[in-house]
Amino acid sequence: MKSVPIKEWFLRMLSVVKKVSVSRLMMLAAFFLTTLVVFYIGKLLFAWQGLGLDWHEALRKGSEAWLHGFWLDVATTGYILLPIWLFLLITVWIGKSYPRLRKWILFVYLVIIALLTSAIIVGDTMLYPYWLFKIDATIFNYLGQPEGITNSVTPGTILMGIALWMMFLVVSLLIWSIPISIPVRVSKHRVADTVVLILVGGLIFLGIRGGVGRSTANVGMAYYCNDTKSNHAAVNPVFSLISSISKSENFSKHFQFFEEGERAKIFDGMGFNSSDTTTAANLLNTDRPNVLIILMEGMGAQFVDSLGGKAGVTPNIDRLSQEGVWFTNCYANSYRTDRGMVSTLSGHAGAPTVSVMRVQSKVNVLPGIAKTLRDAGYNTDFVYGGDINFTNMKGYLLQTGYQHTMGEEDFPLSVRRTHAWGVTDNIVFDTLYQHIVRQPQTLPWHISMLTLASHEPWGVPYDRIPDDKMANGMAYLDDCIGKFIDRFRQTPQWQNTVVVILPDHGILYPSGMTEDMPEKHRIPMLWIGGAVKGHTVIDKICNQSDMAATLLSQLRLPHEDFRFSRNIMSEKYQPCAFFTWASGIGCVAPDGTTVYDTSAKRVLLNTSATQENRMQRIRAYLQTVYKDLSENIPQQK
Repeated sequence: MKSVPIKEWFLRMLSVVKKVSVSRLMMLAAFFLTTLVVFYIGKLLFAWQGLGLDWHEALRKGSEAWLHGFWLDVATTGYILLPIWLFLLITVWIGKSYPRLRKWILFVYLVIIALLTSAIIVGDTMLYPYWLFKIDATIFNYLGQPEGITNSVTPGTILMGIALWMMFLVVSLLIWSIPISIPVRVSKHRVADTVVLILVGGLIFLGIRGGVGRSTANVGMAYYCNDTKSNHAAVNPVFSLISSISKSENFSKHFQFFEEGERAKIFDGMGFNSSDTTTAANLLNTDRPNVLIILMEGMGAQFVDSLGGKAGVTPNIDRLSQEGVWFTNCYANSYRTDRGMVSTLSGHAGAPTVSVMRVQSKVNVLPGIAKTLRDAGYNTDFVYGGDINFTNMKGYLLQTGYQHTMGEEDFPLSVRRTHAWGVTDNIVFDTLYQHIVRQPQTLPWHISMLTLASHEPWGVPYDRIPDDKMANGMAYLDDCIGKFIDRFRQTPQWQNTVVVILPDHGILYPSGMTEDMPEKHRIPMLWIGGAVKGHTVIDKICNQSDMAATLLSQLRLPHEDFRFSRNIMSEKYQPCAFFTWASGIGCVAPDGTTVYDTSAKRVLLNTSATQENRMQRIRAYLQTVYKDLSENIPQQK
């Protein structure tokens, strides 16, 4: 087959482009720009009326919010553009232009969009001072009982809302009338027009998706600071509503096993809902140390020799475990990073069927180690080498107390793809070290770091363990941790720092292991640093979610709002741990282990005759988790 010279190919493509009718492209571009203008006006309105700012300050805040929420506005604009794009694609193959019919169809569509968009934007603006959260699927709970809304606001607010809605409707229709007036010509080169429009459709899809990265568009993309109201101003209310509808679920109907009194009795009997700060032992030599949390990606106990795992994989963790506080019977709450992070940093329970990080209404009210430490005067930062917008991670981190976040986009371009998921660990650990040594000595600090190199496909710049990529990836992570700790130990910061090292979740290793096996969820947890009193081995069965209450208790800080986190060192602590996966839950206790398949509704594993006691715990735990998800949302003022 004869190849076509590049120059000749280019000239052919140029000739095709010249044949394309630009009228449809002009109309799509005009709709795109005018929709962004409508959303910009909406942000000004929100800053003025929703945040109660004067017009000068509202202009500044609204413009700032529009810039930070730009890509979320683009995604929302994409949804609005799709029907118009499809309509224009169809008109390519119609012999006549039918200008009046075309304008009428577009006008009817835009009237509908304007009615809905203006109602959402104005409704979000007027309700925000009372609800203090963005409009979401909660609004549909009041369709049958509108007094639930009207009783919360004054008659003056209702009248103001109606007036603003009518004004916004008129303004948006006037703005959108601009692209409708653009004449669409009869297509003379249908194939060329179709090809170009399909390519444009691809761009619209990318806008809806949020770009070409791993993360898709989510509310957290617009979050840019620790001020909740500023973040909410940047969030597109139309997107917020659409997103919440896709994630809305009546959690209160899940796992209903007991009457409320019996559920509470069993759940509280496991040591939850306790504000007890008494300790059998003080693990730290100060109650205001710097706090560094290193979340290891997928590091299971199967790789740790001192926990009975594969020998020779983690010599540094084994070495460090001899000088710090070593928890030998810790279990991950859940099975994915987004879930494990919430369990660790917010002390929240694992749930089989829902990722709490993705439910923004719940994220808005979650406690956080960072939030508690920030309120106690700590500087708080989060460091990650991957896409920090993935699964709403950035929104979660900022909402739960981290003042600054660092993701892949904050690293130099030359190192951003040193791993399939982003920046490889040795580079991120070096960045973490540099960040630590720049911390001011006058204030305590808290930094959390999430590693990523031990994530599949385990492509790491390291080859100590041949023929086992997974084990070699874990060995690389262990090597990075060992070098970092030895380096950090030489700084003055070390003496007043506690370093907490634990994974986000367990891992399926070796071959043949399944999600329902307790060994899959067993993880190492180590506390080291100059602020740690000395070597201690804690053999109590515990969860990674218990780290939050345990740490805060050692710092003499409150943890009552960490509902699912227990102080392991309390004299009242009752050892047990729960682990979950997509279709099940397990309970590990001193008297045995029970694993229950929530989909098949049958027991998969029971290691002793006391199954009924553990099944009671499993049922009460599940019912409480979903009760909490259904009830613990922002309340009206």
